[in-house]
Amino acid sequence: MHVRFHRTESFPLRFFLVFACSLWVLADVSGQESSSSEHSHTFAPIVDTSTLSGKVMVGYQGWFNADGDGSNLGWTHWARNRNRPFGPRNVTVDLWPDMSEYEPDERYPTEFRLADGSVAEVFSSGNAKTIHRHFQWMQEYGIDGAFVQRFASGLGSQYDREHKNSVLRHAIHASEKYGRACAVMYDLSGLKKGQLDRVYQDWSTLQAQWKLTDASSYLFHNAKPLVAIWGVGFTDRHVPGAYTLAECRDMIQSFTSAGCSVMLGVPTGWREQTRDAVTDTELHEILKLADVISPWTPGRYRTPEEVAKHEREKWTPDVQWCEEQRLDLLPVVFPGFSWHNLKGDALDAIPRRGGQFLWSQIAAAKRSGADMIYVAMFDEVDEGTAIFKCTNEPPVGEGVRFLTYEGLPSDHYLKLVGHAGRVLRNEVPASDKMPAMQ
Repeated sequence: MHVRFHRTESFPLRFFLVFACSLWVLADVSGQESSSSEHSHTFAPIVDTSTLSGKVMVGYQGWFNADGDGSNLGWTHWARNRNRPFGPRNVTVDLWPDMSEYEPDERYPTEFRLADGSVAEVFSSGNAKTIHRHFQWMQEYGIDGAFVQRFASGLGSQYDREHKNSVLRHAIHASEKYGRACAVMYDLSGLKKGQLDRVYQDWSTLQAQWKLTDASSYLFHNAKPLVAIWGVGFTDRHVPGAYTLAECRDMIQSFTSAGCSVMLGVPTGWREQTRDAVTDTELHEILKLADVISPWTPGRYRTPEEVAKHEREKWTPDVQWCEEQRLDLLPVVFPGFSWHNLKGDALDAIPRRGGQFLWSQIAAAKRSGADMIYVAMFDEVDEGTAIFKCTNEPPVGEGVRFLTYEGLPSDHYLKLVGHAGRVLRNEVPASDKMPAMQ
């Protein structure tokens, strides 16, 4: 690993804000009683938001809506047809959230039934109380913070944009309250040629209207507010009619000229320009404009043995390349993968192995020399990559099939990811063996 020194003119003010927030949060949570019988609430220290280094961040989709949540978006991301009732013949998720801790005004009834005959319920990301609950879990289990996903393709729709704004606003408030780090991640999926301008325009609007980066929880890196942009250099994105690498360069330069640090979500094969990466000599020059490179890995390996090979062939030389260019590498890890109800593929396509698969990646990322990790995802039940509380007793009947956490406690993966942060920062010994989660 390399040591880098940066100018930190803004650090004293941000340190004061974080310290003040720490006192407020400690006062706010003191005396709170546990809302879960499985986990005694020990609140993690306030996260230092001055750097991405030493952090384990999660992706926060925040894209789930429910009929009746006031968003006018129906059952978005729960159902194939969001305007039809959410039930056995209209479903896209492979995991079911554990709803035992949610309060009555956070629960939305579906047409699914549980084994005891009761109505199965889900949450909505449009509910401020639910977003606060999720960030409180991050605090309880020591997860450093979240990249709040902001799909640029939906910014043109009034209802979609209002929902995204609501989620981001509540996430910023919740991250401040619970002392977590928070940053915006723009996803370029679905954008066409000539549409990348909307990304920087949206950021400029957020800054002008909200002063987003003034929040004590907003994540900085290299003494500048961090903006993550996912989708640069993928072969399936750079086809006729899609946005171009030249447009990506212009967009990145707009952010850097505005005083931002930039994290780029890139293909696994970005360095050698193989597999899922475009073969264009401009790619590396464009990536050098960024501060952090984050190769996308979900689906690129399926077993701990393949993870070890990926570490040797990808992550370790990736870290070395980035060190030479004075960049940071942010490896992406994921707990498993399944999109049976979304795509019709086999259920449990990449098994979780009780957490062994996720831990093998965390250990490999640590060995590679990376000092930061991105967990995909916190709440992604569509593709079976969620780490938040999911149930072992999902709906039954009418041919529906869901994954479970294999009988493990619903907070098993929250505990595992929290422990990963302590390993990353050398607060506890690193081990290739998955720790026992009590």
